[in-house]
Amino acid sequence: MRALAGSELLSLWERGASRHALDRSALLAAAARPDWPAEAIADLPLGAVNASLLQLRAACFGPRIDGHADCPRCGQRLAFALDARELLAPAQDDDLAPREAEVAGLRVRAPSLRDLAAVAADADAERAARQVLARCTLAGDAARLDEAALRAVEEGLDALDPQADLALALQCVACGHADLVQLDAGQLLWEEIEARALVLLREVHHLAGAYGWSEAQILALTPTRRASYLAMVGAA
Repeated sequence: MRALAGSELLSLWERGASRHALDRSALLAAAARPDWPAEAIADLPLGAVNASLLQLRAACFGPRIDGHADCPRCGQRLAFALDARELLAPAQDDDLAPREAEVAGLRVRAPSLRDLAAVAADADAERAARQVLARCTLAGDAARLDEAALRAVEEGLDALDPQADLALALQCVACGHADLVQLDAGQLLWEEIEARALVLLREVHHLAGAYGWSEAQILALTPTRRASYLAMVGAA
């Protein structure tokens, strides 16, 4: 997967800035995988979408991910670093193929962005999870499952689409509390795109003011040449 050019990144940032996070993830996935039909992305397994976002992030910004999380017990801020490639499972033969399984008397498919969007406004996480399960149930009655059966279904879905739910195990250095930190591939990529876009806009502003060049001319410069010109005008 190739990195985005400066003009492509700015265009993507401009189109994604006002979108809901889930809609933005679909936009980013379309940029990552132009071979996918754009209209199909919202219905693809979440794992396929997450993988495309992690791959684009690694191509544009490198595989290292630096982040932090607050301990839910004592509030200590915990820093972490990981390699995006460690989160990627072996590629599926066909990313567009449905992922289905039979578990606990149900036939289920992997959740999609459209499923998450359908429950995005529900503040009750448990109820939202049951609604997603109902949407993903192709045969059987999910409403009749007890807690043990629901856990079995959850484990089955995790096995069916392991990259759908990205999580990192952390232990607090202050109080020893162990917890799972959820990783949002779309947000991780968007934060990098937004930060790079603002840097590019500042560079365009400085060089356009100094030399009268257009945005397209400035973005067409290699990063090395652009940095050299910025140093000459004292903006580096």
